[in-house]
Amino acid sequence: MKIAVTSRGTDLSSELDERFGRAKYFIIYDTDTGEYRAVDNEVNLNAPQGAGIQSGELVVREGAGVLLTGHCGPKAFRVLSAAGVAVFNGCTGTVEQAIESYRKGDLQKSEAPDVRGHW
Repeated sequence: MKIAVTSRGTDLSSELDERFGRAKYFIIYDTDTGEYRAVDNEVNLNAPQGAGIQSGELVVREGAGVLLTGHCGPKAFRVLSAAGVAVFNGCTGTVEQAIESYRKGDLQKSEAPDVRGHW
């Protein structure tokens, strides 16, 4: 399974980006192989509007089944939920720490967005 993690950098030691739609990168981590790659989100980072929706569509296109992030707004949450992506808000630390917390079962799946739009 693939996990998407919002990130400020391009590797597992990077700080998790608390913003979803305007995260600088998404780290796409494959739990089966342990391999990962960074996906640049600069287009959406600088978008005047619709960043959450477009970022949600990007995560879905990348094949992620799980999203680990700090916060996710309502429009992005709808896009992700409709595609079957499980959203986990409230993540902190590094990308690697967030993935480890998910693997241990320490995170709780979000049932709703945790911020308003344009946060």
